[in-house]
Amino acid sequence: MAGKRKSFGNVLALIAASAALAGTAAAEFTGNASVLPAGTELGEEAFDQPREVFRSESSGGRKSYLVNLGDVAFSSPLILGDPARRAGISCNTCHVNGTTNPRLYIPGLSTQSGNFDTTGHLFNPKADNGVLDPLTIPSLRGAHLLAPYGHDGRTLSLHDFVHNVIVNEFAGPEPSREILDAIVAYIEDIDFVANRRLGPVGKITGPVSESEKHGEALFYRPFAHNPALSCAGCHEPLGAFVDHRQHDVGSGGLFKTPTLLNANFNAPYFHDGRYTSYAQVVGHFDRIFYLGLSAQDRQDLVAYLEAIGDGEQALLADSIETRVKEISDFLNVLDTAVPEHNVGIAAITLDTVDRELRDLTEQFPDGKNSIVTAGVEERIRARGALKYLVLNVHQIGSAMRNNSFNEAAEALTRSRAMLTAAVPVLQASEPWSFFDRQIHDAHFAAVRRLYRTGTDPAQAPRRRFDPD
Repeated sequence: MAGKRKSFGNVLALIAASAALAGTAAAEFTGNASVLPAGTELGEEAFDQPREVFRSESSGGRKSYLVNLGDVAFSSPLILGDPARRAGISCNTCHVNGTTNPRLYIPGLSTQSGNFDTTGHLFNPKADNGVLDPLTIPSLRGAHLLAPYGHDGRTLSLHDFVHNVIVNEFAGPEPSREILDAIVAYIEDIDFVANRRLGPVGKITGPVSESEKHGEALFYRPFAHNPALSCAGCHEPLGAFVDHRQHDVGSGGLFKTPTLLNANFNAPYFHDGRYTSYAQVVGHFDRIFYLGLSAQDRQDLVAYLEAIGDGEQALLADSIETRVKEISDFLNVLDTAVPEHNVGIAAITLDTVDRELRDLTEQFPDGKNSIVTAGVEERIRARGALKYLVLNVHQIGSAMRNNSFNEAAEALTRSRAMLTAAVPVLQASEPWSFFDRQIHDAHFAAVRRLYRTGTDPAQAPRRRFDPD
């Protein structure tokens, strides 16, 4: 859900920016200069967030303990190595809500937004191959249908793939079997966003434009110089538009066929992110495979790709409701961990809940913020309700560490009640929070102006937004 995008500690807004706009100097826009290089961009200020669709919930059920635990671990820096922990980086930082992060850019590890060198020096010097060879961040939607894993398709097991990311790419400690199983369960539960225009056999349904119809014919048409090949031959419509094989398409090696489902939201394209649009991708295949496409052919093929790569409500505005639901789902893990006296699982869960609650608090600016001046009392009440909830969550952790498990269970019950009671208080403050798009955009625009110009925070623009 929306809250997980803040696993970096709200770098762009809440460390550097809110400090600046409150009247104190902001030393580094990236938040942690000792870990991440200046110029790092994690896209955490995005207002619209990828929507998570879970197979378990879509079928009328609910997420299991293991899926919720995997969601917790996926959002936690604690499972990774020391550099990632100090930077506040989690799996979700790159795979926002289990999808992509097209805004991510880390100098020295990225060549453009949306790609990242997994064999670089920053997070695990032992994995550094001495070459800047970044890969695009793949979406995990529909991963249960997309084996083998990795851009090169060399890893058959999702367990092995996740283990490699944690231990080798990010120098994390050996994960317990429970944590590893949980992350895999979480990833496998993330589904594609439904595309109502796609029929059961991968054909476009409903009103179809002439351009889309012609593009579909081109998609199935054998290549002129090699009739054994076609777009549909590798992107098999009956199999999630993949063939589970590796191919050399003139991009520098063998890479597995990516799915075209929800691909409208997975740019940049190719293993290294060299292309930012379908038009560029189609142009590449036209050149490399001598397809002889006319300008109209290219447009029609793009129209078809856009039709099959779409999805219903793939992006949703950040909201109080989605954040509260996720925090509640995380607390569900404690319903099992506390009775089982599982101190380790409780610790990672409580740390993640604490991060989520603190970030949620910062979505309601304090009285010193110069961008929004109305609703001060409402914002103070919202921050206060969340502050007391954080303190109560800490009581769960203290009780668990002291083996006072009955006390921990009582504190958990109180936390749930406090979270429920906080919702109307938060909603009352929403018009003066960062959940309001106008206020959100004005705040981050001011942050970026300060960062680019080095303006004295005291001279920051004081435009008022009073929804009255």
